[in-house]
Amino acid sequence: MKKIKNLMILAIFAGFSLVGTQSCSQYPDNEGITLVSRIERVTNTWKVDNYKVNDVDFTSLLTAYTETYTREGDFSFQWAILGGTGTWSFQNNYAEIKINGVDNLSSRTLYILKLEEKSFWYYYMDGNDKKEFHMIQN
Repeated sequence: MKKIKNLMILAIFAGFSLVGTQSCSQYPDNEGITLVSRIERVTNTWKVDNYKVNDVDFTSLLTAYTETYTREGDFSFQWAILGGTGTWSFQNNYAEIKINGVDNLSSRTLYILKLEEKSFWYYYMDGNDKKEFHMIQN
C-alpha cells in the first residue's frame, strides 16, 4: 500500500512539472517557470529597453516611451507629449495581444516573445516592417 501511495505522489508531482514546463514554453524567450498568471505579468507600466525595426536598433528614438496595461483590459501609451488609449486582450491561446482603438487603428496584434514579471518582449508587423519591442518595468 505504501508503494502505491508513493507512486501516486510521484505521478502527481510529475504531472504538475509537465504542466508548468508546457506553459512557459509558449513564449520562445522566457527563461523559466512562473506561478504568476499571464494577466498579472502583463498588467504593468512598461518602458522601452530595446526597440528594433527590421533588426536595426532605434532604441534612442523611444527613450521616453511607456505602455500601460491594466487588469481591466485598458491600454495606454505615452511618448513625450503624445499619448493614446485603447483596450487590450489576449488571443490565440495567450500567444498574442490584440490592441484596439489606438491612433485611429481598428486593431493591432502584438506577437509575444517573452512575458515575465519584469520583462515583456513582443513584435508587430507594420506593413513589411517588423517592429520589435523589449520592455522592462517602469
